Amino acid sequence: MSEAEVQGSRIGNEGWTGRFFEDFEPGDVYYHPLGKTVTDTDNQWFTLLTQNTAKVHFDHVASSQTEFGKPLVNSTFILALVTGQSVIDLSFNVMANLGWDEIRLPAPVFDGDTIYSRSKVLEKRTSKSRENVGIVTVATEGFNQDGVVVISYKRTFMVYRRGFAPVNPTPRPDESSLPSVHGVTDV
Repeated sequence: MSEAEVQGSRIGNEGWTGRFFEDFEPGDVYYHPLGKTVTDTDNQWFTLLTQNTAKVHFDHVASSQTEFGKPLVNSTFILALVTGQSVIDLSFNVMANLGWDEIRLPAPVFDGDTIYSRSKVLEKRTSKSRENVGIVTVATEGFNQDGVVVISYKRTFMVYRRGFAPVNPTPRPDESSLPSVHGVTDV
């Protein structure tokens, strides 16, 4: 087996191309690989960008008068963050989101909390109107550095079937400019 064949058989020459409809099975659980430490800047920018005028998110003096004693991170930022964290495993090949349901916020998020997430596939079905996609419903939870769930929801999305996703038109340079691999032995 050549060096290229060994490398390709280990990780695939194309890298991660995401899951397609056929790859989902009800009961599968994915722990999404990236966490994010939320900063006061994240919270203030998102809150003001979305014209949310709740002082509890951006006014330290006003929020110091609440039972929390400090600003709460905007819950819609956490929804967007956790959804974004799940894309690598769930909707890398999405055609469209269909909805978020049963959104719950069981614990607050504060500046400095690190948010992680996981999802469980609840159901999948073929689309009745489009042969190129299927419909997947998942339950997703975001949790902090202490393992406390801070958000949960169900999300339904249309995902391409294998062979129907748009082709990446990005040109790639010849790989001959990459350095040679040293120390490869026959496997």
